[in-house]
Amino acid sequence: METNDDWYGPEAATFGDRLAAAREKTGMSQKDLAKRLGIKLSTQKSWEEDRAEPRANKLQMLSGLLNVSLMWLLNGEGDGIGAPDDEAELPSDVNEILLQIRDVRTQMTRLADKISLLEKRLRIKLQEDQQ
Repeated sequence: METNDDWYGPEAATFGDRLAAAREKTGMSQKDLAKRLGIKLSTQKSWEEDRAEPRANKLQMLSGLLNVSLMWLLNGEGDGIGAPDDEAELPSDVNEILLQIRDVRTQMTRLADKISLLEKRLRIKLQEDQQ
């Protein structure tokens, strides 16, 4: 008998299955999630169909947007979503607030990535100027 904890585990589901289930739980369409991630819709679909896998930075963003742990997305272990029958629907106003929070978290992750790139460029430039 399968428990709620392993409903989306490695034997029961693929990465794409877990991604699609978590996205659906948030009420986002594939198009909405792709837009929030800054990727093409075809890329999003290929992830859910297990034809491709996201890079690490997109995995981190997915985890935040979908409110599941990175490990759960990858292997079904950790904080994720329960079995479909056990999930309670959130009121639409609460769900909208959660979506806005996730969107801000995604923007913060993107900005942190941009800051890292700028710092790297600055270090390289400073090293070049010293030589």
